[in-house]
Amino acid sequence: MSGIFSGPKISPFLWFDQNAAEAAEFYVGIFPNSRMLGEMKSDLDNPNLPPKGKPVVVSFELDGQRVTAMNGGPAQKLSPAFSFVVSCTTQEEIDNYWAKLGEGGHEVACGWLTDKFGLSWQVIPANIGELVSHPRAMQAMMGMVKLNIAQLEAAARE
Repeated sequence: MSGIFSGPKISPFLWFDQNAAEAAEFYVGIFPNSRMLGEMKSDLDNPNLPPKGKPVVVSFELDGQRVTAMNGGPAQKLSPAFSFVVSCTTQEEIDNYWAKLGEGGHEVACGWLTDKFGLSWQVIPANIGELVSHPRAMQAMMGMVKLNIAQLEAAARE
């Protein structure tokens, strides 16, 4: 698709082994205001590319953020050195995104999780900076896996 690389001047480009399209569909199904934008399929029989007719690159939007993903093979791996931050205004939002993104993945700590595709996410309260500016709230966060807004707010008041 000719517009697969069009869009904002700067946007994330993610390297997956062979499941970029599956990951993109998974993410688009989680976030509101999200959609698939296009894909570029392999038209060569090349051992370094997905099989002929399968997507090499997919482009999608997550709540308006354009993202491109490539099936680049196993040479590179996603790591926590890159993560998406999901800013939430309620505990219900945190719980919802945590459950959906964490399905098949694993929880890490302090609001971080890694999804089933290996992509890292930080699911945080929108006011996390204000909350953890209080030492007791920072200490409370350090002991949490999924963040709990009420507990962080209580710790900030102590």
